[in-house]
Amino acid sequence: MSDSAARDRDAAETESVLACPEVAPDRSAAYGGHPDQVVDFFAPRDGRDGAPLVVVLHGGAWRAPYDRRHVSPFADFLARRGFAVASVEYRRGGGIPRQGADGPVAGRWPETFDDVAAAMDALPVLAARELPRADVRRTVVTGHSAGGQLALWAAARHVLPQGSAWRLPAPPPLRGVVALAPIGDFGSAVERDVCSGALHQLLGGAEHFAERRAYADPAALLPTGIATAVVQGAWDLTVPQAVTEAFVDAAARAGEPVGLTVLEGVGHFPLIDPSADACAVVAEEIAQLAW
Repeated sequence: MSDSAARDRDAAETESVLACPEVAPDRSAAYGGHPDQVVDFFAPRDGRDGAPLVVVLHGGAWRAPYDRRHVSPFADFLARRGFAVASVEYRRGGGIPRQGADGPVAGRWPETFDDVAAAMDALPVLAARELPRADVRRTVVTGHSAGGQLALWAAARHVLPQGSAWRLPAPPPLRGVVALAPIGDFGSAVERDVCSGALHQLLGGAEHFAERRAYADPAALLPTGIATAVVQGAWDLTVPQAVTEAFVDAAARAGEPVGLTVLEGVGHFPLIDPSADACAVVAEEIAQLAW
């Protein structure tokens, strides 16, 4: 495929997912005092008891213009597949660019990670209250793009460096993690300038990158002992396949097998687009871990 054709396809896929009408959650609940510290809950549409809980962490390069609303059709899709769904919002970069940044800043250090940790810690109680038919013992966390990085990170908090405020004393109670086109290897992502400098911004600036990546880079937080699957589009122009492969290779070197499903003819956004076949593949990967 020519570069022009690839860009046209990518634009069409992006338009398709962003054109999906927003789906209102069944319930919402706060896990903190900031307006972004909220979780949207989608009950399983088949009304089943004991439905697995899927925690969704949205992408958008950790930037403020992109929030959980753009994954609400994906959350609803999973609910229609019989899952209970918790879609987590978290603090992202502000609207004022830092010096040298092009557009909205990506992420906040440490608030973005504070929020994901707090939400994951609060979810067993919140989900039991808001989704009483969910089985929180069957929890799978998934995330797309930047959210894929956060999903992998959420499953790795027990291997964070000693002294980290986010470190857990034991593995989190997860059935597994399904990362969708994740920014899972910071070195590879920076080399390819994924999301236009977003990783340096996420960690508070290039001067902090070497120090802070040890607390945030999924490729540095291995092995986790948590079942992990990755789904990647072969034609992804946003998070290239090489970034995902770098994470999978790092896991292999650490002695941890990671399932990798590469979808031919698929770019970045079909993984969360209910109208795309790729979305059904994602649901099946989640089901295999949840059940």
